[in-house]
Amino acid sequence: MSNQEVRGCNMTKQHFAGIALVLSAALFVIFIFYLPIEVAGHRPGMSPTLVINSGFLAITAAICIVFIIILFTKGDYVRSQLATFTRFRHLLILMVKRDFVTRYRRSILGVLWSLLNPLLTMLVLTMVFSTIFQTQIQNFPVYLLGGQLIFNFFSEATNTAMGSIIGGAGTIKKVYVPKYIFPVSRVLSSLVNLGFTFIAFMLVFFFTRAPFHWTFVLIPIPLFYAFVFSMGVGMLLSAMVVFFRDVTHLYGVTLTLLMFLTPIFYSVEILPTRVYHLLHLNPLFHFVTYFRALTLDGVVPGLWANIICIGFALAALCMGMYVKMSQQDKYILFL
Repeated sequence: MSNQEVRGCNMTKQHFAGIALVLSAALFVIFIFYLPIEVAGHRPGMSPTLVINSGFLAITAAICIVFIIILFTKGDYVRSQLATFTRFRHLLILMVKRDFVTRYRRSILGVLWSLLNPLLTMLVLTMVFSTIFQTQIQNFPVYLLGGQLIFNFFSEATNTAMGSIIGGAGTIKKVYVPKYIFPVSRVLSSLVNLGFTFIAFMLVFFFTRAPFHWTFVLIPIPLFYAFVFSMGVGMLLSAMVVFFRDVTHLYGVTLTLLMFLTPIFYSVEILPTRVYHLLHLNPLFHFVTYFRALTLDGVVPGLWANIICIGFALAALCMGMYVKMSQQDKYILFL
């Protein structure tokens, strides 16, 4: 891509960012006064809940609208990117297979570790929290493994994607390869591993004789939300770590914080009200809650729950793609 094209592309991105900002402000004002009661709740004046819900919904709607505008106004660019992705799809598949084979190379049990790891971790944590702390959570093994399923996928996908560009420096310096192929392949590899972990979840589910609900058929929905969100965060981290190696160490601390802010092994009912509201700022909290609603409660989350999950997923994906596409030409200078 020439410098002139890059400048034009950057200007267009700035214009789209401005459109998104104006749309967010306009929609926020509209939603403040006209947001449906089932979403806004009661209207005791300008409550913090109404402001947060309206703001979040406005940003999500603005992102979707701008994305549609990009598809219509930048059709040639979108088609060229799709053509490039199609041309390198075999490389992407090969990289996913390589990651899967490398993970279990020289391991006696091989792929069985994808089943044993979550099962053994679940057994240890169940023993600790059920026996020592005497948790009152019903069907704790399923509750625990459901939270682990989402969080461990996110942790593994983003951690491996974060170092993918640096790890592929040798290839990037020799031949042309779309830079986003590297983090995308790592997230897809983690998705394959998630499939084996889900088998472990089902084994625990039936072994503990948990009630089976028809809502199980909707399980792909929260997993898709988590996948899109992880893809966006992974692409963002893979771009940041090229320029700032300290991101690797900072992200380890961030993951620890997210683990305690995600109700994996505890119930949100034991938390103070302020802390409970703080959890809503954690995207993983919503993905885990959605997954448990389908598997444990047999309840289909409402419109607002889906809007929150879609909003977090889209926001992360758009931010990750923007940073990746705008900075990828500079990678070669820092690898």
